[in-house]
Amino acid sequence: MAKDKLSIWTVYERPLDHPENFVARRWEVTPEITPTGDVLLADDLNALREMLPAGLVRLERQPADDPVIVETWL
Repeated sequence: MAKDKLSIWTVYERPLDHPENFVARRWEVTPEITPTGDVLLADDLNALREMLPAGLVRLERQPADDPVIVETWL
């Protein structure tokens, strides 16, 4: 990953494409926000959090977020 890109991990609770799991998807921000192919799956939220890269900072979900979004990590 280039230094001029910001990675954002968005955590979802049981989205339609993975109704049995918590899911984290990585997005890259340059001038645009682009999804990557990086996806993490776990049966529970704490297990998924342990799979995320070290050193990230958690942001709470916002009221306007899709209801399946749990949190975002930068």
